[in-house]
Amino acid sequence: MNTVRRAAAAALAAVAVLGSGAAGQASAAPSPTPTTGKLPAGLYGTKDPTYDGVWRQSLAFLAQRTTGYQPSDQAVEWLLGQQCDDGSFASYRADAAKPCDAKTMRDTNATAVAVQALAAVRRQSAAPEKADQAVKDGTAWLKTVQNKDGGWGYGVGGASDANSTSVVVGALAATGTRPTTFTSAGGRTPYDALLAFALPCTDKDGPGAFAYQPDKAGKLFANADATAAATLAGLGKSMVATKASPAQAPACTDLSKPTPERAALNGASYLAKALAKTHHLVQPPMPGAADTAEQPDFGNTADAVVALSAAGASQEAMPALEWLEENSAAWAKESGPAAYAQLVLAARATETDPRKFGPVDLVEQLNAAGPAPKSPDTSASSTTSDDEDSGFDIWWIIGIGTVVGVGIGFLLSGRKK
Repeated sequence: MNTVRRAAAAALAAVAVLGSGAAGQASAAPSPTPTTGKLPAGLYGTKDPTYDGVWRQSLAFLAQRTTGYQPSDQAVEWLLGQQCDDGSFASYRADAAKPCDAKTMRDTNATAVAVQALAAVRRQSAAPEKADQAVKDGTAWLKTVQNKDGGWGYGVGGASDANSTSVVVGALAATGTRPTTFTSAGGRTPYDALLAFALPCTDKDGPGAFAYQPDKAGKLFANADATAAATLAGLGKSMVATKASPAQAPACTDLSKPTPERAALNGASYLAKALAKTHHLVQPPMPGAADTAEQPDFGNTADAVVALSAAGASQEAMPALEWLEENSAAWAKESGPAAYAQLVLAARATETDPRKFGPVDLVEQLNAAGPAPKSPDTSASSTTSDDEDSGFDIWWIIGIGTVVGVGIGFLLSGRKK
């Protein structure tokens, strides 16, 4: 999701300068004023949170819970305070005491990831009822802004894209909500939208991949960032995913009537091939950047590791995980809590110790990026969100039974307790 948020930040800044933008509520307001001065005490990270405050806070929560830590009450209260009365979240609100209005740039991605994070921490928080209500309100708001095709765009009213749709599916997974029941006004589900971004195995440039969005002519182009996100979503997983068993090499197979899980496995096949040579993904230069050389994309490589492990391709994911162990320290230190969180989630997905991640103790670095979390919790509930284990995986495992009939030949495992 890193590429999407970078692009969104650039787009929002352009809207502020030009005074125009795409249709929809999110583009009706100018870009938020960059933060200056002292940051809120409960916020993770030290950099300007204008475009990623809620995002990095939420990722930090998810990663901390996987390592047994509970975020401080102060940090949870900060995230709760960012929510608008209608259940939505903006990327960041500098003055949370001021009610959200028509000029508040509501963010589907921030809302969906905040729902995932609050679902993970609510039972251990100082105000579990308040956190539980925030999760329900956020999920309900996402329903109200679902596009007719079943998906979501980054901003309200924007055209659906694979990344935004996938992070919302992750929120549904975290709350035990079946995506097939989350239908739009047009009678479409999130999977209807997601499958529209899937490339066939016969595509010469990106067999099995997902596109972010079709271009103006309606053509799909492979996008590794979108593919990693959509692979998790197609498997019915949130951002916190564990290694699937049994392990198997991913293969691309076209079906006459594609299913979300088949498309996800095709996506895993594309990711495995994309990582095979250099063991990392690359990020294209940002529009207008002076340096046009491709740079390693650490964040999306970490996301690809999680997606591959969740798809049963942990063997194919390990070289990329090892590359991250050797090369990501400087990037994580510069990027801050979201980066450390992504690496923690990648380590968890491959059953690697995040405290011995190359030269870095990821847990220590993440915890130091915000208010001191509560002591480790060794109970079973400390590693996953409550509803995610109790509801979503059960129906998903049952649903996978239908896949056996079309020859996939394996059963997708549930999350570890």
